[in-house]
Amino acid sequence: MCMAYTKLPTPRSYDKQLRTRVKLLGSVLGDVLRSHAGSGVYRAVERLRKGFISLRKEEDPARRARLMHFISRLDSDTLEQVIRAFSTYFSLVNIAEEDHAHRWRREQVSTGQHFWFGSFDRTVHELHAEGLDAQQMQALLNNLCYNPVITAHPTEARRRTIMEILRRIFLVNDKLNIRRWGTLERDVLLDRLHLEVLSLWRTDEVRLRKPAVADEISNGLYYFHESLFEAVPLTYRYAERAMNRYYGSGKIEVPSFLRFGSGIGGDRDGNPFVKPETTELAIRLQMREALEEYHRRLVDLSQRLTHSIRLCQPSPEFLASLERDLLIGDTEYDEKLPGFANEPYRRKLYTMRYRLQYTLDAVRRRLNGEPTELEAGAYRSARELLDDLCLIRDSLISHGDALVAGAELQDLIRLVESFGFHLLNLDIRQESTVHTRTVSAVLTQIAPGENYAMLDESARCELLARLIEADTIEPLDPARLDDEAQETLATFATIGKLREETGGDPFGTYVISMTHQASHVLEVLFLARLNGLCGHDEHGRFCNLRIAPLFETIEDLAHISGVLSRLLDTQAYASMLHAAGNVQEVMLGYSDSCKDGGIFSSTWGLYTAQREILPITQAHGVRCRLFHGRGGTVGRGGGPTHEAITAQPPGTVEGQIKFTEQGEVLYYRYGQPETAVHELTMGSTGLLKASRCLIHTVQQDRAVNLETASELSALGETAYRDLIDRTPGLIDYFYEVTPVSELGLLNIGSRPSHRKSGDRSKASIRAIPWVFGWAQSRHTLPGWYGIGSALERWRGDDPARLKQLRRMYAEWPFLRVLLSNTQMSLYKADMRTAGEYLKLASDPAQARHIHQLISAEYDRTVREILIISGADELLADNPTLALSLTRRDPYLDPLNHIQITLLRRYRASAHAPDDSTQNPWLAPLLRTINAIATGQRNTG
Repeated sequence: MCMAYTKLPTPRSYDKQLRTRVKLLGSVLGDVLRSHAGSGVYRAVERLRKGFISLRKEEDPARRARLMHFISRLDSDTLEQVIRAFSTYFSLVNIAEEDHAHRWRREQVSTGQHFWFGSFDRTVHELHAEGLDAQQMQALLNNLCYNPVITAHPTEARRRTIMEILRRIFLVNDKLNIRRWGTLERDVLLDRLHLEVLSLWRTDEVRLRKPAVADEISNGLYYFHESLFEAVPLTYRYAERAMNRYYGSGKIEVPSFLRFGSGIGGDRDGNPFVKPETTELAIRLQMREALEEYHRRLVDLSQRLTHSIRLCQPSPEFLASLERDLLIGDTEYDEKLPGFANEPYRRKLYTMRYRLQYTLDAVRRRLNGEPTELEAGAYRSARELLDDLCLIRDSLISHGDALVAGAELQDLIRLVESFGFHLLNLDIRQESTVHTRTVSAVLTQIAPGENYAMLDESARCELLARLIEADTIEPLDPARLDDEAQETLATFATIGKLREETGGDPFGTYVISMTHQASHVLEVLFLARLNGLCGHDEHGRFCNLRIAPLFETIEDLAHISGVLSRLLDTQAYASMLHAAGNVQEVMLGYSDSCKDGGIFSSTWGLYTAQREILPITQAHGVRCRLFHGRGGTVGRGGGPTHEAITAQPPGTVEGQIKFTEQGEVLYYRYGQPETAVHELTMGSTGLLKASRCLIHTVQQDRAVNLETASELSALGETAYRDLIDRTPGLIDYFYEVTPVSELGLLNIGSRPSHRKSGDRSKASIRAIPWVFGWAQSRHTLPGWYGIGSALERWRGDDPARLKQLRRMYAEWPFLRVLLSNTQMSLYKADMRTAGEYLKLASDPAQARHIHQLISAEYDRTVREILIISGADELLADNPTLALSLTRRDPYLDPLNHIQITLLRRYRASAHAPDDSTQNPWLAPLLRTINAIATGQRNTG
């Protein structure tokens, strides 16, 4: 079946509707400001807004000076209210944009004809047109696993309370789109909109205290009960609808391919607040969240599946299960059961609720610290619950009620298949040197003749392999170990304990950050062996721990082949890997590699690493799953998910992909069910396209493209290191002309911003505050610096080289996506505004010199990208995004200038006797960080 796809409306006509809604929300906010912030605050906001809009249209130094003088005369209270007004405006604009995009997609679906790029319908249409038959499509789906992993990296400044208010505003705003409302009904909605915006204004968006890990766990779970429990079944429904449309109804079965992971409560790398008991808390809170949702849905199903035994004939298997259920109840259960004598499905669901309640009660008691064993009738695993749900589904289908079986019941089946009882697979993460020290301490006790610390790499691998394979290991007395070693071993013990407690596998992988050599992985396997997570039993080898090395720096990425080959050549490791499922996960770090060597070198290093990993694992007969540790911004591997997946090296995405989602990206992608469905759809269809290598041979990259990119990477890294590593005063410049130091005072995450307290080196500062700081001051250089120099130096004045670059941009997803994402970073940058931050520098001459270097590279990068892309302006191929960012600039500009004023005042008085807690400029300063982050839509 062939169908025509209409294009998006022209950007201006598309934007006209949006601007109308933004104007309405702005008007509501203006009313709230006048009535509740006071006319003085409202006039200040309007003066700054209109003044900076005029400066965007035409630069006027005198007007700029007057605006800066006006800012300087505002007291701290007024400044704080002005900042909050701009921040609230950004939140409302974000809602308007999300709802507008959702409304447009909904209109396409309602017509039955017009679908957007990345939708299931369009993607399946394209694959069907390519010649994929039903058998091939089924094989592709059977290998699919789309696995976002939420993390608590500190880039999210939004409180949970704020998110709940924003959701209510989204829903009211969406109702205003319905055309059938009369004047009275519309006025009621507008009153409600005023009420919710007022609630937003009255709610403090800044946390009063730094969140504990338990708070971060709860914040992560917010996205499930508010969004994902609704979005996940809908995503499957859209996939099924597309498959039925092009392959025929019922010809293809869509398996549950969505899985979610988490690092919150498991990632202890550099976070001293994550302990074994924190991991226990995370697993139990996740389990409670899932079970409560399932129980709620079972109650709802009891009101829907009211079939009478007189009017339908359930299957024999189902009726037999009712008889078995009589053996698991107690007195209270038996007393209520007769009420469902003639309603078999309600009777079954009552039993299921009863059993699930037992399981849920046990989890709640464990959360309260009570030692608890499961009751005899409790569900011990998600598999048991799923079997009962499928039994009901199959019975309904057997007597002609497939329509009923495919509704809410099927949604619950999808949830249980996707989430199990654990909801999220919790990844454990620790830095390699912690394991090395622990192994050394353990061996000092159980193998005193071995000086592990003095062994070379070969000797370490041989010793660890021997110990892993040993039938027995000398007994260990943990009490004789130091605190670090005891805690490390306790983490492994906790993993084993929680596996038994949940009746399944609630863990994802054990990630080893700063993996430099094969022994770093073998150390973790040995510690797992000590705690009974792997070894030998009467059935042979077993391994209940999946281990993923994390390669983070440019140097580490270059050494992947050697480390991975040595690891898989080690028989002790290979046998345990086979016992664990024979899938080797490898995590790639986008953030640190970019901070280390620049965006081009990082991106190319990751690309070449993936091309090297797959041949190694294939040669060893091992499947590989790549785990992409990406962040929200381009400088940390961010960008549109669909394009990011399809731009991976050909043949390296074998149906599975795992990647981190964090901070503000979580909210913008999963905060609303409508947006979450879109994001899950775009990612899943990208994975489908990128996995065609499972069905047929895919075209490999051209050798000339690879050679050119390698040369560009080297040039880009040199340019980046010339600035960051070899320019005197650069680190001082960073700390002085960005608010990175003050970021640590903003209560947005439990993890420290530096690896070593007091160490301001590039190696010490974490990638998130590195990117965050540059973004706040409108430099955004981690997302683009070095690309312009690389392109300019490589092509020179050679027309043939320019032609080659243009061909690569047009044909090669790697370069096109890299330069497309770079354009977004360049568009968010503003060298004039960045230059205003030089007023904060202690050495103005040196700061001006560094800013000139950065500005020159900015101009160079813009020029080179436009030459290669053939466009007249940045983001010419994404005008909707360009309009969105342009809409924000006149509101970001005053915030940046206010931030500069507040940084100067705060730093001048920060060392006063009353220090920061009494500093009147701190609160408004922290609000500017929040507000600018909200306006930019991504931070770290």
